[in-house]
Amino acid sequence: MREQKMFGGLAFLVRDKMVVCVGRGSALLVRVDGVREPEYLQRDGAHHAVMGRNRSIGQRWITVDVMALTGESALEFWIAAALNHNTNAKG
Repeated sequence: MREQKMFGGLAFLVRDKMVVCVGRGSALLVRVDGVREPEYLQRDGAHHAVMGRNRSIGQRWITVDVMALTGESALEFWIAAALNHNTNAKG
């Protein structure tokens, strides 16, 4: 694992792949499994990640609002989702 400045925040990488990134305002940028993405987007505070003026980063990228990260279990959920994608991702 290593840290790297990325997307205007601090990203945490595992096996040189971004897992999560803490951005301005403490929102969490998470890279997730595309198959489970619709399920994840149903969770409170989760929405497709955008950059700039509403330009989508692409599929499998979710931003989680800081207000949805009120407890340790919520943060653990998103880190687990991102690590699951990281473990199963090819290349």
